[in-house]
Amino acid sequence: MSKQIKLKKGFDIRLVGKAEKKIGDFQPVKTFAIKPTDFIGMQRPKVLVKEGDLVKAGTPILFDKKMEKVQYVAPVSGEIVEIKRGEKRKLLEIKILADSEIEFENFEKFTEGDVQAASREKIVDHLTATGVWPQLIQRPYGVVADPEDEPKAIFISGFDTHPLAPDYDFLLKGQANFFQTGIQALQKLTKGKIYLGLPGDHKSEVLSNTPGTEINYFSGPHPSGNVGVQIHHIAPISKGEVVWTIHPYGVVQIGKLLSNGIYDASKLIAITGSEIKTPLYAQTYTGSCVDSFVAGNTQSEKIRVISGNVLTGEKINRDGYIGFYQHQITIIPEGDYYEFLGWMKPTTEKLSYHKALGLLSFLFPKKEYALDSNARGEERAFVQTGVFESVTPMDIYPVYLLKAIMAEDFDEMEELGIYEVIEEDLALCEFVDVSKHPVQEIVRKGIELIQYS
Repeated sequence: MSKQIKLKKGFDIRLVGKAEKKIGDFQPVKTFAIKPTDFIGMQRPKVLVKEGDLVKAGTPILFDKKMEKVQYVAPVSGEIVEIKRGEKRKLLEIKILADSEIEFENFEKFTEGDVQAASREKIVDHLTATGVWPQLIQRPYGVVADPEDEPKAIFISGFDTHPLAPDYDFLLKGQANFFQTGIQALQKLTKGKIYLGLPGDHKSEVLSNTPGTEINYFSGPHPSGNVGVQIHHIAPISKGEVVWTIHPYGVVQIGKLLSNGIYDASKLIAITGSEIKTPLYAQTYTGSCVDSFVAGNTQSEKIRVISGNVLTGEKINRDGYIGFYQHQITIIPEGDYYEFLGWMKPTTEKLSYHKALGLLSFLFPKKEYALDSNARGEERAFVQTGVFESVTPMDIYPVYLLKAIMAEDFDEMEELGIYEVIEEDLALCEFVDVSKHPVQEIVRKGIELIQYS
């Protein structure tokens, strides 16, 4: 039975530059890249191609030696032009110079009856061999799901509350049939339920009528759209349990694979941020170079390009590549300057969660802000203020959890909820932290301590 869950804790970061629901006319993207660093937990990637090789969309290009069954494939057809490595030969990127017309590897097609009749083993084998399996993420740990596991449930968040997040109805417009086919395949992967979280304030045009799912409605400020928050309020994870999560785009991609027999990595991404002249959506493929969307489209030259959103995204170069799981790039001013008494000087142009001296944003709850990347301070003593709990709509104590991680106290970490969170669930704590701690880095450290202990 559906639940209506109203969350009061959290905070909406209101920024200038939300993408208008139109697809822009951008220059064609020439190069694409798969970045192993996008796949948390991948430790031993094995490259299957070499520079100069020709590939099609769906051609396997690497796998993780720890989970050899799962193939990572080319998003487009073209030539492998660079295999980029960093220190100690760490694999950073595999770049592809795309063909003007995309060619696809041909895979087996499934009718609706074929999906319903197929065994779990057949569905797993098909999804792992064709490149769509990495869309499935395991909780705890936030890593690519292990096909040998069987989750107690699968969770899908049907909306995003991060700053300037794309509109899912626009991203998925006209793809409801593929989404339903993907749901049918996911039903083969678990004996439990498939939970779909939707916003409580409006009806989703694409996702609201989805047989085979239990729909629950969430309202409230960010992070109400985080799948981790939704899991916590519907079916919390205990030690020893495994659930999987997947983005609605991943469900659609599975549906396209089964229906059309191809690995279709086409996607819409939102080009957002205060430094973009015209925030719009772009039609592209996974791993596209962002240069085509940024060049000549910014208000100034001193900018920061983020693959994703300002809370959880990754800083990239202007000619960098959008992350595998991202559907947004954000362009904000670079905050490479010192501001004397910046937090004390009275202003209404800076957004703050705190009602601090000089920061008057609380007087204008609906105003949108053009913020830069300046942290306005550096790491200092860990001050316990209670503010972390006020932005975390979960029954955990973030400060104590973070201190347990820093002390490497395994028992305390487990008791305080390390199995229920990944970085994005506590990202707001980093934003409101007066002590300027790298909260998300600390959370990942704790997860890895538990995972590999």
